[in-house]
Amino acid sequence: TPHMTRTYEFNGQKYARASAHQMEWGAKLIEELELQGNESVLDLGCGDGTLTAQIAGLLPRGHVVGIDVSQGMIDAALPKSRANLRFVLMDINALDFFAEFDVAFSNATLHWVKDHWRLYQSVGTALRENGTVRFNFAADGNCSRFFKVIREAMSKQEFSAYFADFVCPWYMPTVDEYAALVKSSGLTDVQVWGENADRFFADADAMVRWIDQPSIVPFLTYVPDEQKHKFRDFVVSRMIEETKQDDGRCFETFRRLNVYAKKQQ
Repeated sequence: TPHMTRTYEFNGQKYARASAHQMEWGAKLIEELELQGNESVLDLGCGDGTLTAQIAGLLPRGHVVGIDVSQGMIDAALPKSRANLRFVLMDINALDFFAEFDVAFSNATLHWVKDHWRLYQSVGTALRENGTVRFNFAADGNCSRFFKVIREAMSKQEFSAYFADFVCPWYMPTVDEYAALVKSSGLTDVQVWGENADRFFADADAMVRWIDQPSIVPFLTYVPDEQKHKFRDFVVSRMIEETKQDDGRCFETFRRLNVYAKKQQ
């Protein structure tokens, strides 16, 4: 069916150690929400719950619900639960909230969701009147070095047969394409803009941690256990060649899409 999607299992503890740039983007996004303290917020793709907990700290008279499809992420998030903060194992594609939230928030997640038309129908239903959408996720041009290397790995003779039925797990649209989609969804005050968030990893180890959690995870699911190590080692060594600078840091392109919109009557 059109909505059948493959989901991936992540290690929430390892992700927490490898996600510095996602945390930076998210903290900036939370600041921009200008929360008054009494809102109800839905965090789509809460991961290990670090940002969700930051939001909860700004809501003394409100609450936040963080959802994620990965049990590993939810397991890492659950210890952060408190009176105004709860976490739910839920696929974004299966959202079933009705007029419960003032804000729908998502940071560095929605490139994992393929059907964004459906997403906006579900989010629109989950929001109250005058509710706000504020999303940030990967755009066209993101991780160009990683994608170059992963294509090389997948086409190598020893691995190519495993990827015969490979379907790209990500949706990374252009700004213009995405603005048209959001505007057609029924939301108002729509603003969509791109952001160049290219970054240097401090060293190869930091870059490799980011490859391991979460970037290479979808590809390893296609490779038999006895070959996973070899596939990963090829990707890691080629990525170091492609990204390492003279000063030892590793450079990768990160292109982001930002979305702001409102739900009105």
